[in-house]
Amino acid sequence: MSDVNKNTPPEGSASKTGKSNAKSHGRLSISASVQPRELMSHSPRLAGAWTAKIITLFPDAFPGVLGESLTGKALKDGKWALETVDLRTFGVGKHRNVDDTPAGGGAGMVLRPDVLGRAIEVAQSGAPLDRAQWPILYMSPRGKPLDQAMAHRFSQARGMTVLCGRFEGVDERVLEHYGIEEVSLGDFVLTGGEIAAQAMLDATVRLIPEVLGNAESIEDESFSHGLLEHPQYTRPAEWKGRKIPDVLMSGHHGKIAEWRREMSEEITRTRRADLWDAHQARKDKK
Repeated sequence: MSDVNKNTPPEGSASKTGKSNAKSHGRLSISASVQPRELMSHSPRLAGAWTAKIITLFPDAFPGVLGESLTGKALKDGKWALETVDLRTFGVGKHRNVDDTPAGGGAGMVLRPDVLGRAIEVAQSGAPLDRAQWPILYMSPRGKPLDQAMAHRFSQARGMTVLCGRFEGVDERVLEHYGIEEVSLGDFVLTGGEIAAQAMLDATVRLIPEVLGNAESIEDESFSHGLLEHPQYTRPAEWKGRKIPDVLMSGHHGKIAEWRREMSEEITRTRRADLWDAHQARKDKK
């Protein structure tokens, strides 16, 4: 269960006087709204830009690190878009409660289906009904582990809606009713889905054409061919008595490519037996 006091409206929610308590987020003022809040809205959004909609109790957590470096530049340039939906604004009662005790008893609190349903329907307004074109994802340790193939699939869609859980999770009926796909970062538990959502978005957005600006860097990195990436080196040629392998300084592109492939295979074989077995199985089918 989260240590957030569920009876205390978060920063940015409406006060008892009906006035909005806006919170600064760089050049953007974020306040409570039942409509998705587009981050970096001062920047143009290119027609048909891939869009992520995030349902969260903590909209100020976004864009976070996604607003930095190449993903941040692409976001600013309108090559992809990010919107947040503040789950608290859909809460019930005076305190906008979003959770309740688990049916059958037990520790913690569960996010309510009526609250989640209203938020999801607002987020999905205008989005394709086809889940292949616009998946709805829930960050959950019981979901399918995120991998490069999954990130590539998401990048081929028109966008996605991501539900960031809190407390003991969400009412199962919500997952069933909306056909929500559960995604996991690994066999561990976080306090909420926001960090996991940012990691998944980073893995996905960088695969969108023109975000990285160099297609070759994507082709050569880990997992793109089912193997871990080969070692990388740069200047100086010698550092603390350690030299760059001679083959990389030879200028012979064929030998360099062969060395990199061999190193990639060796690293995968010794570090990730699961990936190596899958690689061997693919070779056997050819």
